Amino acid sequence: QVHLVESGGGLVQAGGSLRLSCAASGSIFSINSMGWYRQALGKQRELVAQITSGGSTNYVDSVEGRFTISRDNAKNTWYLQMNSLKPEDTGVYYCNGRWAGVDYWGEGAQVTVSS
Repeated sequence: QVHLVESGGGLVQAGGSLRLSCAASGSIFSINSMGWYRQALGKQRELVAQITSGGSTNYVDSVEGRFTISRDNAKNTWYLQMNSLKPEDTGVYYCNGRWAGVDYWGEGAQVTVSS
């Protein structure tokens, strides 16, 4: 069983930055992909950023150029650096890890961007 724990959420003014971390209880050496999703109030959860085992990344259009996903295999951790934050980035951010086709989720971290 894999456990994912997020950290780094909080309240920030528009234009500010935050970095989210997702620490996995096991090795991410064999992981298929790592990602970050977010869910705004009253909306469906959406994929924000993803990085594959091969290092390929993709982002939702609305965060392209502002957010960066990265990983540290030695620490079994992946990150989401969020710059130039906007009020519409507000939501609960969930990290996701996929091992052998099985998805694991963190409990979520609240990110609130004030205008």
